[in-house]
Amino acid sequence: MSNEQQTEEKRDVLDVSSTESTSAHIVGSSAFSEEEIQSLGQSIIAAIKTVYDPEIPVDIYELGLIYKIDINDDRDVEVDMTLTAPGCPVAGDMPGWVENAIRSVEGIRDVKVGLVFDPPWSIDLMSDEAKLELNIL
Repeated sequence: MSNEQQTEEKRDVLDVSSTESTSAHIVGSSAFSEEEIQSLGQSIIAAIKTVYDPEIPVDIYELGLIYKIDINDDRDVEVDMTLTAPGCPVAGDMPGWVENAIRSVEGIRDVKVGLVFDPPWSIDLMSDEAKLELNIL
């Protein structure tokens, strides 16, 4: 078994959709208690919610652009996020905005934000709050 497989087995996936209506989830190291992961995860989510797509008056978390938040033993964070469209004019900037927002969370050591396009974003990934704000609901 590779080290990557062993590391993956030691991760706990905590679905934050029970408190949030988006589909993002937090993957945390089993070195932390569930409460620690939830607390840190909620702080990270709060930071991400300060980032907005300049063309849409809703934060990117509620838009469903954050797919995964992975917190390792060293409190390094990796985020998988997407864009509403691959040709988004701020595609080169938005991951940096997310990285900077997460770096503001106390206790975070390092942050890496990666863009993914699978699954493709759709309005189905938006929270009810975002849909209501945009008069889609």
